[in-house]
Amino acid sequence: MNKENIPSLQLYQDKDHSTSQHQKLSLGCSVLDNLLKGGIPLVGITELAGESSAGKTQICLQLCLCVQYPYKYGGLESGAVYICTEDVFPSKRLQQLIDQQHKLRADVPPEIIQKMRFGNSIFVEQAADLDTFQQCITKRLSLLLARGMARLVVIDSIAALFRCEFGPAQSALKARYLQTFGAQLHSLSTRFRTPIMCINQVTDAVSESEAAQCSCRTVGSRVTPALGITWSNQLLMRLMVSRTSLPGPSPGAASHGSGSVRTLSVVFAPHLPPSFCCYTVQLEGVKGIK
Repeated sequence: MNKENIPSLQLYQDKDHSTSQHQKLSLGCSVLDNLLKGGIPLVGITELAGESSAGKTQICLQLCLCVQYPYKYGGLESGAVYICTEDVFPSKRLQQLIDQQHKLRADVPPEIIQKMRFGNSIFVEQAADLDTFQQCITKRLSLLLARGMARLVVIDSIAALFRCEFGPAQSALKARYLQTFGAQLHSLSTRFRTPIMCINQVTDAVSESEAAQCSCRTVGSRVTPALGITWSNQLLMRLMVSRTSLPGPSPGAASHGSGSVRTLSVVFAPHLPPSFCCYTVQLEGVKGIK
């Protein structure tokens, strides 16, 4: 990209453009960061897919706090834009996470955490249909990124926008919309070096070949992320979360006060092999299990 097109604030924040190419956004947990070789890449669209209550929103809320930390603690020293397409923004849960940051982020000096005003740097947008979403990303989102007020975009969820808008006979039109939105989001990510996190829902995989086509096979999984191959082709990285109830207490889960085991899997990424780790959701946030 021509440097004349990059805002001066962005050049200042990145300091050295060549070294920042390898920078990632931390997830606020060393176990999860190790799985992803440092965290979420700054340029590109990352999808987080999984069934309801698997922990998708929890991870994204945690990222909205992580992005605000100084660079030396894995942050980007900026805010986040959270676009809700179906549910109301979970402000109560966010406040719990803010109040417990000193417990989750023991790697950060307490005086730094105390000075941070996390709630002031998360910009919530509501977009219940495609037209509103288009307006949001082309106007308000672009403005926040251009002003340096945000360096993370969360869309919760991308599938909800397409669930009711298109019938079976409109697959070609749906594909064009997906390609257009994918291109617009990727352009914003590249221009402002801002990770785009898209939460996606899952559907039952009809066959092994369908699962393989969407590059979504994970160990023991019989579900596939929604929106098909057209959307898959827009992604840099696909992550999947799952939650499995345990029939009885197990040492791994009991110690974390949970009757279920949650798994974060790397399905595909240009820089990572397929891999996974277990994690737990606690009051203070999401923590990987070693």
